[in-house]
Amino acid sequence: MLLSNLYLQFLCQCALTHVVYSTTIAEIQGPAFRSPLEGKSVSGVSGVVTAKGFYIQSAPLEDDRVSTGLFVFSESSTVLNSVKVGDSITLSGTVEEFIPSDDPTFLTTTELESPTNIKIVSTNNVVNPIILGVDRSPPTESLSALDVGPDGFLTVPGNQSLVDIVNATVQPTQFGLDFWSSLEGQLVTVPKPISIGFENDFGEFWVRGAWPATNVNSRGGLTLAVGPDGTPDPGPESVIIGTPADGTTNPTMCVGKTLSNITGVVQYQFGFYYIIPLTAPTVLSTPDGAVPPTTLTSVNDGCTVTIGDYNVDNLAPTSAHLSNVATDVVTHLLTPDIMFFQEIQDNSGPTDDGTVDASVTLSTLSSAIAAQSTVKYNFTEVISVNDQDGGEPGGNIRPAYLFNPKTVSLVSGIPVGGPLDAVKPLVGSEGKLTLNFNPGRIDPTNSAWDASRKPIVAAWETTTGARFFTIDLHDAAKISGDSSTQGSPRPPLNGDVSQRIAQVQVIATFVKTLLDADPDASLIIAGDFNEFIQTAAVFSPFEGLVSEVDDLAGIAVLDRYTFVFDNLMEQLDHTFVSPAVAQRNVEAEHVHINSWALSLDVRTSDHDPSVARIRVC
Repeated sequence: MLLSNLYLQFLCQCALTHVVYSTTIAEIQGPAFRSPLEGKSVSGVSGVVTAKGFYIQSAPLEDDRVSTGLFVFSESSTVLNSVKVGDSITLSGTVEEFIPSDDPTFLTTTELESPTNIKIVSTNNVVNPIILGVDRSPPTESLSALDVGPDGFLTVPGNQSLVDIVNATVQPTQFGLDFWSSLEGQLVTVPKPISIGFENDFGEFWVRGAWPATNVNSRGGLTLAVGPDGTPDPGPESVIIGTPADGTTNPTMCVGKTLSNITGVVQYQFGFYYIIPLTAPTVLSTPDGAVPPTTLTSVNDGCTVTIGDYNVDNLAPTSAHLSNVATDVVTHLLTPDIMFFQEIQDNSGPTDDGTVDASVTLSTLSSAIAAQSTVKYNFTEVISVNDQDGGEPGGNIRPAYLFNPKTVSLVSGIPVGGPLDAVKPLVGSEGKLTLNFNPGRIDPTNSAWDASRKPIVAAWETTTGARFFTIDLHDAAKISGDSSTQGSPRPPLNGDVSQRIAQVQVIATFVKTLLDADPDASLIIAGDFNEFIQTAAVFSPFEGLVSEVDDLAGIAVLDRYTFVFDNLMEQLDHTFVSPAVAQRNVEAEHVHINSWALSLDVRTSDHDPSVARIRVC
């Protein structure tokens, strides 16, 4: 009897050594951002091939936190070609968390690498995609539980925690990153997609589908605005559509195009969650390309001034888009009394030959406007120190003014400042507040302006002698140091934000000096701040000092955008006025010439211009 029991035990042990344990896709993915099996070899993984590349998927779970889709990575074309869509397979491999582009600020992607033992169990299987908006809908307000702070994902400073280090269990009904992570590798369908931006250099574009969305503007895009929870809304209900898996080509995009349904797999790459479509969608409708002009016309009553503000995207005398800028000023801005321009290049454009004067650029633009209208603008600028203001090398971009001499004039008898001369307010011999240079730069040697444009101040008079002041600015660009809004650092890194904070503080210090000298001074500040008003840390020096024109004019919150980037229509260009001006009637409009363009090719600039009509006396 004892021998028999020992023999049975031996047989069981032998049998156990030949057992092949299978691992499910759900066990690989797990309920958090990173796989609980990271770095481990697994076998017996089964699923149906849903897309080339290739992706496999098993039956869905009731637990929405756990994806049942998985990307299988191999550099071997033999391996990749050994299966086709619809094959039910089993395979082995190693679970890894891949960092796209080796960028440590990106989230990792769960993959099954070095696949072996691939066996085709059956063919021509069909996987039903998850219908977004029907089976599951993305959240509409927040990207991550880690975006803590008064300004949500725009809170400064960023990088207070890392998604991939915290590796929390996902909350797909609450947060966008969690939602898309819970679908990683799965086949989904976007019903009735609407394009909410332009395509990028790779033909990829952002959409929202037939599901709830917040801050949808009249064009169909998503405006960056404060959401119902009181913090800026990053648009987590949107997703970027990648390069089609079958080699077809996505159509060109603009804001508001409607498309055929898009079916594809969810994948994290290049800092964002993508849907890789199985094939390119078709365009079903395109919005009207007509953009109405401003309703704020010049009245020339000696008291009311119209101003236009426009970043004209590296404008040189020979720029192909110069005539378009002139047309925009005439037909859509209706030739305001003063134009605040940014990105005016020097006379030799991007040629780095030591040229710093922009008089040819400005006179050429003035002539182009005059050729289309009855207005012949004069211009004024402060020249640069060569290659000290950032922007395109050799271009020496700067803010500058064009003005209609029939309605306004520079206060006379004051020299133009040099590039290193600091403008200061003072009381002139006639007892009126004036400047020591006109125009002049604000504190141009301050380190806040290193490799950045210096704002220029000007003193003006209307035809009745009413005096007012303007500041035209272009703050440090958002070109370096940013992390993806869907990256691991939370809140996301906002590159050069400390410089923009310092720049607004320098401007505020000048404004305070001017208003201390005359609290009733009429002052207009306009330009490209390269920052969102919802990033409160940047604009805090202006609190209690000046007022934003959009608020005073009652511009609808969802119409407050001048720029289209990624999934949002945002406002980088702002106008502020002094308390005396704020007490009078203030009108303003954003003219969406470029945001509403039907293609990238027909845009004059990447910014929209704005117009304001303001009483200065």
